[in-house]
Amino acid sequence: MTASDASTMFASPERSSDSDLERHGEFFSETFIARHLLDAVPDLLAIVNQYRQIVYANESLLALTGYKHLDDLKGRRPGDALNCIHSEKTEGGCGNGEHCRTCGTLLALLAGLSGRREERECRVTRLHQGRRESLDLKVRAVPLEFGRDRFTLFSLSDISDRKRRVALERIFFHDVLNVVGSIKGFSEFYREMDQSDPREIVDLIHRAAGQAIDEIQAQRTLLAAEDGDMQVTLEPVRSIEILNHLVAIYRHHEVAKGRTLRLDETSDDAVLNTDRILLGRILGNMMKNALEATASGGTVTVGCRRGGRRLEFWVHNAGVIPREVQMQIFQRSFSTKGPGRGLGTYGMALLSDYLEGEIAFSSDEEKGTVFKAFFPLGLS
Repeated sequence: MTASDASTMFASPERSSDSDLERHGEFFSETFIARHLLDAVPDLLAIVNQYRQIVYANESLLALTGYKHLDDLKGRRPGDALNCIHSEKTEGGCGNGEHCRTCGTLLALLAGLSGRREERECRVTRLHQGRRESLDLKVRAVPLEFGRDRFTLFSLSDISDRKRRVALERIFFHDVLNVVGSIKGFSEFYREMDQSDPREIVDLIHRAAGQAIDEIQAQRTLLAAEDGDMQVTLEPVRSIEILNHLVAIYRHHEVAKGRTLRLDETSDDAVLNTDRILLGRILGNMMKNALEATASGGTVTVGCRRGGRRLEFWVHNAGVIPREVQMQIFQRSFSTKGPGRGLGTYGMALLSDYLEGEIAFSSDEEKGTVFKAFFPLGLS
């Protein structure tokens, strides 16, 4: 298979006939001695045919996917087997959607099918037992041939724990620096202001310092969220009140210099029964990211609107997110801002799950970029 063939294969939803799939599976039947050796390997291993369909998976991969028998997995593509959130949304399944163009697993498989060894890292977001879960995998692909048929042996090493630790540290420092940056901005403003009435700026510094403490405590919360055992503390929260509070905080942040942060006056005021700290962290990240993406002299506008039993918070800026970045923006390990920064979008998506919420965005040249967070008015 040439590189051109691999490119064509990427766009095709075509799959093996049942007879070919059965024949491919027989190559790696119970009598195939190497199969028993592969089952003893702790890494996740699979063999796929030229249509990227699994014809063999070892016991470690079966355990990760939740399937009990190889026959249940046979014929599926890797993203389908892992329950990738993008596979079920795409006609043709794994490998045929726009998000797939940046998938390390797919790119490694295509290299293997074209006769090259390949190693890549891959980020997969999947639904597991009804909850969003992020996997970080190192993928190795090795080409194989049996007669006239070509296959790829690929192994998946789960590096999620290492990536998770690094990501959580980045999120923690990212968010704490957000608040400390606000305190610094307030302090500089205080030095330049009329000293006769410092109460307002002192109040803002006090509130920002309190938020810094909240962020440190919230790091423990995020760790619990990743482990699936986070406890949500419910209380009544007024939408306009929390937006005014966050706008006051981030208006004096370092990234807001030369930029305007404003609250849309037409915003709806509603009471949510939710977790104040988690909601504030999600909305604060939305504002910070928008300010970072806004050119000097630009404006970031925030607001909220009620729709039935849900409330939509939104943050708008005039910038445009490149399409390739849009495809990966909620992945845990993905960042365009360099080490130690830019993990806010992943934290937003993760924490919103615990508030029964949903994060979405749109970005184009005509309307700029809008991040939206939808939450129910009341959590049970």
